[in-house]
Amino acid sequence: MNAMPTPDSIRQAIAQGLDCARLEVDGDGHHFEALIVSAAFSGRSRIDRHRLVYAALGDRMRQEIHALSMRTLTPEEHAGAAPPAAAPGAAAGS
Repeated sequence: MNAMPTPDSIRQAIAQGLDCARLEVDGDGHHFEALIVSAAFSGRSRIDRHRLVYAALGDRMRQEIHALSMRTLTPEEHAGAAPPAAAPGAAAGS
C-alpha cells in the first residue's frame, strides 16, 4: 500500500516531469492545490496544460491523488498577475 501523498511528494513528482519556474503545492493529504508556472505552458490551452501536469504525475494521479486543483501559468502570465488586494480597512492613499 502506498503512503498518503503529501504536498512535498506531489511537488517533487511534478518537478521531476516538468520544468517549473515556480511550483507551490498545499493540501491535507486528500485535497491539494497547486500553482505551477512553466514555460512549457506557452501557447497551450488550460486543458493541455493540465495534461502536462497529469503526465508528470503519472499513475499517482489515478492511484494516490484524489483531488488536485491547479492554477497553470506561463512565466509571463505569472509576472502580470494582479498584486494581492489591500488589507481590509487599509486607506487607499492620503
